[in-house]
Amino acid sequence: MLVAFAGGKCLPASPFVVDPQKLLFSLSSLLAAAATLAIAFSASLPRPWWALLTVYVTAQPMAGAFRPKVLYRLGGILTGAAVTILLVPNLQNSPELLVLCLAAWTGFCIYLAVLDRTPRAFLFQMAAFSSAVISFPYLDDPGNIFETTAARVQEMTVAILCVTAVHALLQPWSATPAIRARVQSFLGHARRWTSEALGSHHTRLEDAHRRALAADVTELGMIAVHLPFDQRWAPATRRRVTALQQQLATILPLASAAANRLDRLRESADLPPMLEALLADVTDWLDDEQSELHRVGSLVRRCEALAAAAEARGDWNDLLTASACIRIAEFLTALAASRRLADRIGSPGRPSAKILAAESFSLARDHGVAALAGLATATAIGLYCAVWILLAWPNGSATAAFAALITCSFAAQDDPAPVIGRYLVATLKTFPLGALYLFVIMPRVDGYEMLIVTLAPALLWMGYIQADPARSPQALPMFSCFIVAMGFLARFQADFALFINTGLAQLGGIVATLAVTRMFRSANVLWTARRILRANWGELALLADIRRPFRPDRWTARAVDRLGQVAARMAVATAGDRLHAADGLADLRIGRNIIPIRRALSHVPHNVRHRLGAVLAGLAVFYHERWRHGHADAPPPGLLEPIDRALEALLSLPLDEHRRPALRALVGMRCNLFPTAAAPHIVSSRAGESA
Repeated sequence: MLVAFAGGKCLPASPFVVDPQKLLFSLSSLLAAAATLAIAFSASLPRPWWALLTVYVTAQPMAGAFRPKVLYRLGGILTGAAVTILLVPNLQNSPELLVLCLAAWTGFCIYLAVLDRTPRAFLFQMAAFSSAVISFPYLDDPGNIFETTAARVQEMTVAILCVTAVHALLQPWSATPAIRARVQSFLGHARRWTSEALGSHHTRLEDAHRRALAADVTELGMIAVHLPFDQRWAPATRRRVTALQQQLATILPLASAAANRLDRLRESADLPPMLEALLADVTDWLDDEQSELHRVGSLVRRCEALAAAAEARGDWNDLLTASACIRIAEFLTALAASRRLADRIGSPGRPSAKILAAESFSLARDHGVAALAGLATATAIGLYCAVWILLAWPNGSATAAFAALITCSFAAQDDPAPVIGRYLVATLKTFPLGALYLFVIMPRVDGYEMLIVTLAPALLWMGYIQADPARSPQALPMFSCFIVAMGFLARFQADFALFINTGLAQLGGIVATLAVTRMFRSANVLWTARRILRANWGELALLADIRRPFRPDRWTARAVDRLGQVAARMAVATAGDRLHAADGLADLRIGRNIIPIRRALSHVPHNVRHRLGAVLAGLAVFYHERWRHGHADAPPPGLLEPIDRALEALLSLPLDEHRRPALRALVGMRCNLFPTAAAPHIVSSRAGESA
């Protein structure tokens, strides 16, 4: 539903209220389309509809989003054109080999696009389907392939440059408000979830909240890529966003770790009165959306004082109390830092040295998933072309071109079938409009100016739909059906047989794509989720292996990214699927506990180092077995004793800046791996401990 603003207040709007931002976007696209057609007609380009369609494929509602994609799309078009010129003339006498090479090239580009997971993927996607849609319609007559390729490149380049110029002038949206909105969404989810988690209600809400939280962190990085193209102080803002991502990535494991410790305490006994009072104050601060940041300092100091007093006693419940307090303190610190960074995004000024040193947020990449998407795309295109060649279907080349366009557009999705099904429905809905324009309205149009005025109502309506995130997937098939049906040529041609054949070619391409997608891709969602989990287990095994290089800096970012990917896919898993047994959040907490233990190895005596090494070795074997079997097997009972012995060994030493985090990590690891185990027998006295 649209929202109207009056006097600074948000009012519910009726469905008939026009959103000015969406209308501005649609009007911008219409002006770009008008400029594109003017250039195409004046330059006598052979297929102006190619240019017009490219306008609406390229247009993006957010100004900062389409500018980098323009560069990538132009590079992709030139790359696809170069491959077309390289392959078609040399293999024109061997159509089977030519189709095989084009399918292999398209599959390789989709592999790179799925692997990349940044806006740079548009370069590979455009290279894939530009070569396909340029090549397939002209394989029957490849003699003029160079002129044809040059014309397609000119048409698409004119369209992209017109869209860039018009949207740069009107600037419909900026990336900065989108980033602020995403950050506020994350912080709101985190505050609500943590408030409920500290009150022991997190089990019911954990899956829904962590899905939203992990997805927000990853999407924030996708939007941040656009910032250098959005405003003059964007490089500084982008560094702030990078630092913000690093803070947000720690919030989820810290909050869940605190809730986990509190669960263990509640199972064994009532919470200490001082801890109950602290939790009440923290929850009040989290529940207050207008809470002041200066209160965080006093809450953090109370957490640290309570943790120090509890660790001095050394009892197991005291260690749990200390662990919960420290995780709450770290969570509050990260949340406050995130709020400060969020408030400064989009503001000029030099960032701090800490922000300037922040490394880019690392995304998890899976070569196997990317290879599957590329293989499925190449196989699908090969099958389309095989049917076309074997049946000698005159319109088969157009069907193959449409099928390649659709396949490449949705190749990055696990299961593109539902989206392609909606694509088919939107196409069928637009055919009557195309027929009305072609056979009733267009014959009465005379001249370029009248043409633009006549097309304006339809293009404005579809452009408005494109600007609405909930309905934007419908826009591309509507534009494709409408513009291709018009068949803008140098001279108007209302040919009913051509209209029907073109429509059947479009529908054939969509139906063929849908059929192949259901055969090759629809069953792969859970497979992808299990593969992502296995990759996380493999990285945990390497992180715990002291024989491997220790590179923990980007591990948390990749683990949070994988958590979001898996959580988004678990919605399709059945209730009894073993995927639900894999708690990615527990794995994330354990990984963060491995890091301080490895850092403490060089700061403890040899006998203690040996005990910590035994814990790490057991973890490496455990996660390696999980990775090898592909199942979320329970940890071996034999791992509990090394953890307890390492705890006892650390408690016998004075705690410093390295040993204290390792002690807290062992407490957290025991709670995560063996939540139902009895409390360990720990000697509470520590000789010569320093405060």
